[in-house]
Amino acid sequence: MRRLPILISLLLSCLLTFGQGPVKRPIPECSFSHFDRNRLIYPGDSLAMERFFDKLDTLLFTGKGNVSIMHIGGSHVQAGVFSQTMRDNLLNLFPGLTAGRGLVFPFMKTNTPISYCISRTGEWEYCRNAVSFNTRLGLAGASVTTSDPEASFSIVTREKKTTEITPVFDFNYVKILGYGSNDSIVPVVHFNNDTIYGYYSEEEGSYTYLLPDYTDSLYVDFNKVHGTFTVTGVYLDNGMPGITYHGIGVNGAKVCSYLDCEDLERDLKLVHPDLVIFGIGINDAAADTFTKEKFMSDYNVLIDIIRRVSPDCALLLVSNNDSYKKVGRRKYEVNLNGLVAEEAFLELGKQRNAAVWDFFDIMGGLKSMAKWQDEGLAQKDKVHFTNIGYTLIGDLLYNALMDRYMEHLNHKTK
Repeated sequence: MRRLPILISLLLSCLLTFGQGPVKRPIPECSFSHFDRNRLIYPGDSLAMERFFDKLDTLLFTGKGNVSIMHIGGSHVQAGVFSQTMRDNLLNLFPGLTAGRGLVFPFMKTNTPISYCISRTGEWEYCRNAVSFNTRLGLAGASVTTSDPEASFSIVTREKKTTEITPVFDFNYVKILGYGSNDSIVPVVHFNNDTIYGYYSEEEGSYTYLLPDYTDSLYVDFNKVHGTFTVTGVYLDNGMPGITYHGIGVNGAKVCSYLDCEDLERDLKLVHPDLVIFGIGINDAAADTFTKEKFMSDYNVLIDIIRRVSPDCALLLVSNNDSYKKVGRRKYEVNLNGLVAEEAFLELGKQRNAAVWDFFDIMGGLKSMAKWQDEGLAQKDKVHFTNIGYTLIGDLLYNALMDRYMEHLNHKTK
């Protein structure tokens, strides 16, 4: 037992030595922002976050265990740049941290996260939780349905634009979440010359496949049987210890959008997060009917569901970015709901013992979005960011999390 503090001390020394290398990402100077305030805030206690860091310690120091992180939100997350930046940075802390790719979704007729590629054949219908729907949805918040006997889809777990720190995701264990109109139509996985039928679990609502070897590609069809099949998610794993970072995002999603997903709690059991990063709220605050009370009430219901599945998981609330509303053909006005949402996140942090990353303040507060746009960091709609902007946001959040982790390590060596 005495070896652990020594190992921690050695690791801490290495982290400090290479503090601007793999551990902390370089951040440009932006006079219009408050990057000096880039930190995690704890309005309540930090015990849950300490438990998460303890589990991270076990992984880093012994090479054992799996750490599951779930990043859930709207279009900021669906685009994938923000979550990919976080994922890449965390997986490059030390070699060998790449576990499974986790829960992904075969998006069709909409933008796919840049960290994997989707292709399809046949006719498909896409459904998402942000608009009216009449199908069963799960944690991914979306579904694709086909009645075409020739339909198929493939997933390749390679990022569309790789960098020097891009991880490689191989898997040999697959779960396809979904349901058919009859027992005859089922998803079939093709691997090289093998045709693999899965084991169906009614409790999980999934078909499980064990592949004969590791791969970064998945090809699925539906045995050319007439009927309909709806896919609500795909889970990819490799059985290795490490960090799994699940990016769950749907364009336009509000907090209540996820609450309307019938199989949300069931799918959460599959992910079983140790840390949840909440990035939902920008679409809630865009509505003229937005109120702090309703926003907090919906968030509390979502947190209750997550805590039922994973009672010890840490919570990290990301406050909304500053944004504008379009009030004319070329006219925008600042969305004052950003201030109300910021108050709500801080109150939720206190009530639920969650960490808060107050990005609204860090980015510069009210009216700062226009300045981010001027610098090429935000898009013309003054709601979303450019890829450069999302990468910067991911680096900022990662640095804030690592600063808090360094404090945790410092405390353990005393």
